Amino acid sequence: MAGLFDKQAKLYAEGRPDYPFELFEFIASKTADHDLVWDVGTGSGQAAVSLANLYKNIVATDISQQQLSFAHPHPNVRYLHTPFSMPPTDVTRAIAPQGSVDLVTVAQALHWFDPNTFYQQVKWLLKKPGGVFAAWCYTLPKVNEAVDSILANLYTTSDHFWASERKLVDAEYRTLEFPFEPVEGEEHTGPFVFERTREMDLEAFLTWIRTWSAYQTAHMEGVELLSEEVVKKFEQAWKNSVGKDALARYPIFLRIGRIPM
Repeated sequence: MAGLFDKQAKLYAEGRPDYPFELFEFIASKTADHDLVWDVGTGSGQAAVSLANLYKNIVATDISQQQLSFAHPHPNVRYLHTPFSMPPTDVTRAIAPQGSVDLVTVAQALHWFDPNTFYQQVKWLLKKPGGVFAAWCYTLPKVNEAVDSILANLYTTSDHFWASERKLVDAEYRTLEFPFEPVEGEEHTGPFVFERTREMDLEAFLTWIRTWSAYQTAHMEGVELLSEEVVKKFEQAWKNSVGKDALARYPIFLRIGRIPM
């Protein structure tokens, strides 16, 4: 799947939203220590930089070198290009010693991972006890009725260009395999719901659509999802109901847990 995002790495860095500080505060409140985080599938580092405000050291990895080339620099973040799969011994060599990581995070990427291999790596690195795993996704943003209707129709008509893994996002990570126990103070592993608001003009909104993996897949098959007709519909709805800038609201769904005792 790295190839889908390699070709649009610059757009991804520009067009993808970051995440609300409340999300990271909640996660950080569930770890006993705040020394070391492994942020997996970091992309261009949206989550890693925010985590660096709460944790001393972040190892942020991705299988896409192109994505990492647009990563946001931060003195507490070490970016690292990794292969798609690594045995635990290689993970230890590249990331951190076994049982030394306070928190493992995955932002908008866990649905691409092989759960058996990845969860083995997570359990290998997390502190025992006390280590926490957190993963989250976001679904389609809400702008207003007119824009949302066009976006929902575009998403539906592009369904066959989405990988099957996207269904986990559509289900808000509720159907995700998640072999962890609730963290202290919680009765379940989620999803816990947060929201990211982002002020966008129409071009920024269209740029976000172009970051879709489905958009890239369609483009490779000679199909333009943002056809002239679709763009005109967005332009008309934006002009009539928004004006210049809109406040897009992205719902975020967090799963969080700890290794079973």
